[in-house]
Amino acid sequence: MKVLVTGVKGQLGYDVVNELNKRGHAAVGVDIEEMDITDAVSVERVLQATKPDAVIHCAAWTAVDASEDNEDKVRLVNAVGTENIAKECKKLCCKMLYISTDYVFDGQGEKPWQPDCKDYKPLNIYGKTKLEGEIAVASTLDKFFIVRIAWVFGKNGKNFIKTMLNVGKTHDTVRVVNDQIGTPTYTLDLARLLVDMIETDKYGYYHATNEGGYISWYDFTKEIFRQAGYTTKVIPVTTAEYGLSKAARPFNSRLDKTKLTECGFKPLPAWQDALSRYLTELKNGTD
Repeated sequence: MKVLVTGVKGQLGYDVVNELNKRGHAAVGVDIEEMDITDAVSVERVLQATKPDAVIHCAAWTAVDASEDNEDKVRLVNAVGTENIAKECKKLCCKMLYISTDYVFDGQGEKPWQPDCKDYKPLNIYGKTKLEGEIAVASTLDKFFIVRIAWVFGKNGKNFIKTMLNVGKTHDTVRVVNDQIGTPTYTLDLARLLVDMIETDKYGYYHATNEGGYISWYDFTKEIFRQAGYTTKVIPVTTAEYGLSKAARPFNSRLDKTKLTECGFKPLPAWQDALSRYLTELKNGTD
């Protein structure tokens, strides 16, 4: 199978290309230098030349706070760019897998969000534009996967774990919010699932994070420091006490993942195990 992967320089795109290659698929990784997703002509040229059997669309504007001051630019990437790809996939009659986010929901209550829930009320520009991307895919294609993820960490780029490790090295104490609840997602594990999916025709909406239960950022930080051997003290604070960030964050990022097993997909390992493997990866200097 020939699969085009966007955002190959990002945390997820990098791992997806490696997973595809490992399985003997023909992976074509592109980033903005090879294909500007906001330019319909560029997208048409690359996809028509490549003629993939499937597209795994990992490219996105993911800087949540910066999105608030750049709505037009963010929409161009997350919504228009996604629609450009969906239109070309339709012409080529190829599958498309779009990576979305827990931020399409308003994050209220404590009940886990179901993948087929349509009660969308995104709180910020990032969430709104990712939702617009979802709508573009679902309204253009029949052969699509929309996979919502949360709290992502991987080999390339910045993430929460790297930030906490850096802060923990230089501070005796660190304040972390304990009223935003969700589950981390390791891109290495997610990549395996995404390739599993693209090899099937079990289309639709899915939620995918690591297993291991729902936690707060405070819980996550404590486990990061425990596994890393840090003695840094972690102080739990509310989002209000921590101080307002530019973009509102959802309190409830619990994503229900039972549809994965119902459709025959293997769930991701526990986040505690994923964290352990990731810390080993960082320690070995493979970052």
